[in-house]
Amino acid sequence: MSSHAIQTDRLDLRTFAESDIPELVPLIGAREVAVTTLRIPHPYEERHAKEFLASAIEENELRLVIRLRRDGRLCGGIGLHPDDQHQRAELGYWIGVPFWGNGYAIEAARAVVRYGFEHLNFNRIFAAHFAGNDASARVLQKIGMQYEGRMRQAIRKWHKFIDLERYAILREDYLSTEE
Repeated sequence: MSSHAIQTDRLDLRTFAESDIPELVPLIGAREVAVTTLRIPHPYEERHAKEFLASAIEENELRLVIRLRRDGRLCGGIGLHPDDQHQRAELGYWIGVPFWGNGYAIEAARAVVRYGFEHLNFNRIFAAHFAGNDASARVLQKIGMQYEGRMRQAIRKWHKFIDLERYAILREDYLSTEE
């Protein structure tokens, strides 16, 4: 996807750039972040960030850095992985540990879901979190996603099988809340 920018009351979301790497690596590299995500390795190194940036183009994903408007600090990342054939996308996000508990994930996720429906024409946006990640469950519930069920031992992370909790929101759900 091309360059994108979304602004909320407290956040600036824009396409990741190479200049973000020095701030990105220590935040995303925290074990507390990696342990709750499927695709973030630990330890996370500069080469992972460069591979991540390069793959966004070939995978046609919306990948945005989350920065605080008040001081420009990078606090996380968010994106949509599209499946154009079915007009749907998977939402993924992470927030750096120093920024947990401030509602940034909710604010960013709400803005990206809106963007997905209003500008990218998706019919369905879905997400999953590791079983036991109550903070992520709250994010998905607060942005209007409905719980669809548990996928038992759906993934393997660090030699352990993990259940995923699945959520989704449909365009019609989103439109009914926006009226």
